[in-house]
Amino acid sequence: MQEWTIVALRTLLAIVILFVITKILGKRQVSQLSLFEYITGITIGNLAASIPLERESSWYLGTVSLAVWVLTTLCIEFLQIKSKKVRDLSDGKTTVLIKDGKILEDNLRKERLTLDELMEQLRSKNVFKVADVEFALMETSGEVNVLLTKDKQPVTLKDLNMLQLPEKEPTAVIMDGQLMEQQMAYMGITQQWLDAKLKEKSLTVKDVFFAQVDTQGELYIDQYSDNVQQSKVQDSNQAVLTLLEQCTTELQKLASGSSEQQRKQLYEQCSQSLKEAIQEMKPVNTSNS
Repeated sequence: MQEWTIVALRTLLAIVILFVITKILGKRQVSQLSLFEYITGITIGNLAASIPLERESSWYLGTVSLAVWVLTTLCIEFLQIKSKKVRDLSDGKTTVLIKDGKILEDNLRKERLTLDELMEQLRSKNVFKVADVEFALMETSGEVNVLLTKDKQPVTLKDLNMLQLPEKEPTAVIMDGQLMEQQMAYMGITQQWLDAKLKEKSLTVKDVFFAQVDTQGELYIDQYSDNVQQSKVQDSNQAVLTLLEQCTTELQKLASGSSEQQRKQLYEQCSQSLKEAIQEMKPVNTSNS
């Protein structure tokens, strides 16, 4: 077997091994990493990379090393679940950076964090004033979490003594012109309801690229791209009709409130002219829809 073929097969083997290892170690290895998990990721990557390029017949020893490292990692993670002392030893502890609006300089130096870096972390949390911070701490992953002072925290329904009903996440009910029946059943809507909503916009299911329903029953519709221009024309015509109807109403009010006969007749004539224009536009609007 040629050498490049051997390297290719070993590379595929390393990919499979890495995938299996990642599945075994779980989602923590692909989320925010702690110190030990960071070291684990680097080491496993280096060991896996050495397997395909090892020319000696003992290349499989890299796989043995990987297995030992993974087993050690699993044992340490098991001990972390059982003991906080092990967690503190392997991952470290959280560090308080701000308390009662006061920056703790000693803890900043301990974490080798500059003021510029601290302010950058605060801005990433949409906090621009240190005085607004009640409490800030650095997690073992390096992320800074912030608790605002009471008067700067967003108002919740509980603060207003309002009952919050449970909500379901917005759910897609049409994708690629096809009904998503399971999602419709989950949201408690029927095809008749959906068809009625689509009929209001002169659409069918096949005209819709994507449709989504939220908890309040609001239906969001995204048509296929070739219907975008037509939709814009419909919206434009409807906006013009609405504006003309508002003008007609205002002219009628002016006519009824005018004491001068000549001016009253002028308002009525203008109102009648607008009504005729609206009647002429409505068939055009209907044909476009």
